[in-house]
Amino acid sequence: MEKHYKLLISDDSAEWNRDAARVFQEAGMEPIFVKKDGFQVIEHIKRDAPDFVLMDLFMPGLDAIGVINATRRSVDPMPLFFVKSAFSSPTLEREVLQSGASYFTITPFNPAELAQRMLQFAAHGEADTGESSMKNNDIEIQVTEILHQIGVPAHIKGYHYLRDSIIMAIETPEIINAVTKQLYPSVAKRYDTTSSRVERAIRHAIEVAWDRGDVDVLNSYFGYTIHNTRGKPTNSEFIAMISDKLRLQMKSAS
Repeated sequence: MEKHYKLLISDDSAEWNRDAARVFQEAGMEPIFVKKDGFQVIEHIKRDAPDFVLMDLFMPGLDAIGVINATRRSVDPMPLFFVKSAFSSPTLEREVLQSGASYFTITPFNPAELAQRMLQFAAHGEADTGESSMKNNDIEIQVTEILHQIGVPAHIKGYHYLRDSIIMAIETPEIINAVTKQLYPSVAKRYDTTSSRVERAIRHAIEVAWDRGDVDVLNSYFGYTIHNTRGKPTNSEFIAMISDKLRLQMKSAS
């Protein structure tokens, strides 16, 4: 029997709540809506024991980081926290993830894609120990920071596809040799889309970064590419170079 999850959502928009409720219900979740207020979110977490919490970063009473810290002191087991915000920066996103949130997303977002991400985190968490979950969270923070440094905007789909692809390549290095047959299909399945759309979105994200990114940062990662006639790296080159760099850093730190 398929497991159903409780999802606590803090949002004041009745129209959005109505549309989102249908999407999350179709994904096998029971949405519970609460006013956008940090203290009310904490009260409902204690009362309803949700599996997931979706809340704004900035709320009256207490912000999302405050809610996570307060919940850690008073609730066991902890729900998985998903934080949304209309504003993002590398520092802000890093603080949210380091506080204990599972995911940080920019509004507006696709509720169906977020629902799939929640189910992915739930399945991953049920299979992992706390130590490995912390390790995976650290990897995601590092990948997120690098994408911000390079200049990939967080609001485009290719950003999320790239982040997942790089993490996959870190965890399973051989997947970089099967980008079209394994990596793209794996990412596509997570977001309920197609491999060709994943490929195009990643290519677009790299093009945007090349147009607006910091040349010095790009040079530090892709110097050989910038200084020859080939132009920007291919999708597989981009993913391979970032994942290799992070894997080496992790190896040297261990």
